[in-house]
Amino acid sequence: MMGKPITGRSFGGCIRYVVDKQDAKILAAEGVRMQNTSTLAHDFNLQRKLRPELGKAVGHLVLSWSKEDLAKLNDDIMVERAKEYMEKVGIRDTQFVIVRHSDRAHPHLHLIYNRVDNNGKTISDKNNFAKNVKACKEITLKYGYHLGEGKEKVNRQALKGKEKIRFELYDAIKAAMKTATTWKGLEAALAKQGIKIAYKFRSGTSEKQGVSFEKGEIKMKGSAIDRSLSYAKIDATLNRNQHVHLYHAAMKANEPLVANQFSEAIRQSIQAEYHHSPDSGKGLLQVLLESQFVGAAPDPMGDADVARHKRKKHEAEQSQSQGISR
Repeated sequence: MMGKPITGRSFGGCIRYVVDKQDAKILAAEGVRMQNTSTLAHDFNLQRKLRPELGKAVGHLVLSWSKEDLAKLNDDIMVERAKEYMEKVGIRDTQFVIVRHSDRAHPHLHLIYNRVDNNGKTISDKNNFAKNVKACKEITLKYGYHLGEGKEKVNRQALKGKEKIRFELYDAIKAAMKTATTWKGLEAALAKQGIKIAYKFRSGTSEKQGVSFEKGEIKMKGSAIDRSLSYAKIDATLNRNQHVHLYHAAMKANEPLVANQFSEAIRQSIQAEYHHSPDSGKGLLQVLLESQFVGAAPDPMGDADVARHKRKKHEAEQSQSQGISR
């Protein structure tokens, strides 16, 4: 399951787009009359007046499932999942309407809600994207829905607004990280594409603990763009890139002992990554051969060589032990 949170200014425009679409089906609503688009907009706007200074009072969410999940879904279940999502991200005690669309191959629905709740308080949109990712992942894993194929498979041409910028940032940062070995290098590479980096520091210190990326008027935390783009994970990747670069330099200078030191540092980095996320770990030789810094030379102590070396050492120890016992 995937979510796309949006905020807007016009209930009328949003409702007409969602409700008047061909084959649109209202599945559920609360606090509003479902007679037609006019009564819906009127009721939303009436409550909106409790917080007249709030410009973007329109909450709009698109929840989508993979077409492989179609057999697991019906109207009632989709409403239950939408309400569960709302609870997880803090959309409570407010008007809403849930509408299912059938214009795509994959099942999806639209949720329109009032950011002015029933008590006249504002429902925050802070960290909307991070909360959205967390909620969708939890619901997907809980009910065994089909997991997405990753951001690389997303159709960029279909994206708009903030979501479009998010994927532009993702693509640019990931590309720059392939060759950058320091934060300064990453900053320079992204600056060429109009992207700035802003750091968050631990209170009262110069220690960096967070990172955000800015493009135009949009500023997003690295972890909100993608979990792999948190400060800690980017820093680990840059450090590993630096070690790969130094490894190749040592090999070129015919300094195998120095190269082995760097290969061991890279191996430890890979092991740490694998421990945190078993599906993403790579072998040492694969990392070195994928390197874009220098024409990659074979690792003198690749994974296969290390395994063979350990096996021979173990056999020698066993042989020695048997000799002593005799």
